[in-house]
Amino acid sequence: MQHAILRGAAASALLCLAAGASAADKIKVGFMLPYSGTYAALGNAIENGFKLYVAEQGGKLGGREIEYFKVDDESNPAKASENANRLIKRDQVDVLVGTVHSGVAMALAKAAKDSNTTLIVPNAGADAITGPMCGPGIFRTSFTNWQPAYAMGPVAAARGHKTAITVTWKYAAGDEAVNGFQEGFEKAGGKVRKHLNVPFPNVEFQSLLTEIAASKPDMVFAFFAGGGAVKFVQDYHAAGLGKTIPLYGSGFLTDGTLKAQGDSAQGLLTTLHYADGLNTPRDNTFRAAYDKAYGMPPDVYAVQGYDAAQMMQAGLAAVKGDIGKKDDFRKAMRGATIDSPRGSFTLSAAGNPVQDIYLRKVNGLDNLVQEVAARKLADPARGCRL
Repeated sequence: MQHAILRGAAASALLCLAAGASAADKIKVGFMLPYSGTYAALGNAIENGFKLYVAEQGGKLGGREIEYFKVDDESNPAKASENANRLIKRDQVDVLVGTVHSGVAMALAKAAKDSNTTLIVPNAGADAITGPMCGPGIFRTSFTNWQPAYAMGPVAAARGHKTAITVTWKYAAGDEAVNGFQEGFEKAGGKVRKHLNVPFPNVEFQSLLTEIAASKPDMVFAFFAGGGAVKFVQDYHAAGLGKTIPLYGSGFLTDGTLKAQGDSAQGLLTTLHYADGLNTPRDNTFRAAYDKAYGMPPDVYAVQGYDAAQMMQAGLAAVKGDIGKKDDFRKAMRGATIDSPRGSFTLSAAGNPVQDIYLRKVNGLDNLVQEVAARKLADPARGCRL
C-alpha cells in the first residue's frame, strides 16, 4: 500500500513538472498601453499590429507560443510605477511592450531598467528613453519626439517661412517636439518667436488661437495626438487661421484622427516615419492583412506595434527561442534590420530607429506621401552612456 502511494505521488510530481515545463514554453509579453481615455485608439492599434505579426508567424515567435498580459495605463504617470510592477513582479513577464504617453513611459523605462526587464517602446517618443535613460534592455520601434519635429524645420524654411509659433500640451513629449522643430527650423534660417502650451490633456485652445492671430507668425507648428489633435485642428480651422497662417505638425496631428477631423484637416502637411501611399510591396501586403484582420486601415501606431513583434522575432530567432539567453537576445535585436511597412530601418546604439521621415499631405482620409523629408535620420541620443 505504501509503495502504491509513493508511486502515485511520483506520478503526480512528474505530471506537475510536465505542466510546469509546458507553461514555461510560453513567452510572457506584457502590454502596458492606454485602453481608455485620449489615447485608447492608439493603444488598441499597437496591440493589433503586434498580434497581427505574431499571427503571421503561426502564433509563435522564435518557435515559442506567446502569453499576453494587459494593463490599462490610463495615460496617467501617477499610476505608472504601480502598473509596471503589476506586469514585472506579479505577472513576471519576459518582455514589456509600452507605452504611448511619454510621462508614463519614463516611469516604465525606469522600472524596466531596475528589474533588468527587456522593454520595447512602440510609441512614446520621450527623448530621454534612448538618451540619459538608455540601456542594453531598452528598445524603441517608433521615434523620438525630436525626429519628426526636427525634420519639419528645414521643410518649413524651404517654403519661405521665416517666423513660427509652436503649440502643444505642456508635458515631456510636447516640449521635446517643439524644441526639435525649433532646432531644425532655426538651423535652416527661421526663427521661433514663442512656445505656447496648455496642460495635458486640456483641449481649451481659444486663448492660444487668439494670441496666434494677434502675433501673425508666418506659420504654426503643433504637436498633439488623439482626441487633442482632433480638437485643435478643428478649432484652428473654425477660427479661420489656416487661410493666412499655415498649420504644420508632427504626423500625430493627423494620424488616426482624419475621420473625426473631417474637412478641417484637408491639405495639412506633417512629417512622420510612416505615410499613406508608399505603395511598396511590403506596405501593401501589411495594409491588406491589417484591413482583413481588423476591418480598418492601419495607422502609424499599428505599424509600430507590428514592428515591436518583428524585433522580438529577430532576437528570439537568434537564440532559437531561448529568451533566458537575455544578452544574446538583446544583442540580436539591436543588430537587426527590421523589414518594416514604413521602409526598412536599423537601430542606433541607443536602441532608437534610424529611419526615413516622410512629408505627408492630408487628402481625404489619407496622409499621402509627398517626399522624403529626411533620409535615415538618427536621433542624437544626447546623454546616452552605454
